[in-house]
Amino acid sequence: MKRILAAAVAALSLTALAGGLKIGTVDMMLLVRNHPSYESNKELLKSTEKDYQKELDAMQSTLQDIQDEGKSVADELKNPMLSEAAKKASEKKIMDIQQRFVRQQQEYRKKAMDNQEALSKLEARLLKSQAEDLKKRIARFAEREDYDLVMDSAAALWAKSDLDVTDEILKDMNVDPKAARAKDKDEGK
Repeated sequence: MKRILAAAVAALSLTALAGGLKIGTVDMMLLVRNHPSYESNKELLKSTEKDYQKELDAMQSTLQDIQDEGKSVADELKNPMLSEAAKKASEKKIMDIQQRFVRQQQEYRKKAMDNQEALSKLEARLLKSQAEDLKKRIARFAEREDYDLVMDSAAALWAKSDLDVTDEILKDMNVDPKAARAKDKDEGK
């Protein structure tokens, strides 16, 4: 895969030299982290995850209540003074409690998986929307500045630093490039 990518980049470079193509690169991760919706998307994901965790915590509490109820009935069964009828009633009660506990555990697991899937889908939708907006911004920039190709710098094995047009895209998003790069360095520590 790397060889194919390297060959493609080499071919593009030769074509660029021969045909005068104008090529630019962008740091997509820097653009994503500085996109206007990045922080609000992050907060929405955190908030949604907290809501899901509250649901799971409530279900966990119910599981604990059922378990405590079972222990209480089991303690009653240890009483040597219980009649046979009371013992049978308590044993039946324990079996009912065990069945409720198993059902509640299954519901808990299902809810946890459903929540995780919903959270993943939400994150994917938010990222897709953000990526589409960035592609539009980059396309507008490329059209306006007459670029033939703008690619993610992470996809290139090497590129001259003067090909990097990330700062121009950041400016288009009303983001100070120096502040964005400083913030990116701080987050990378």
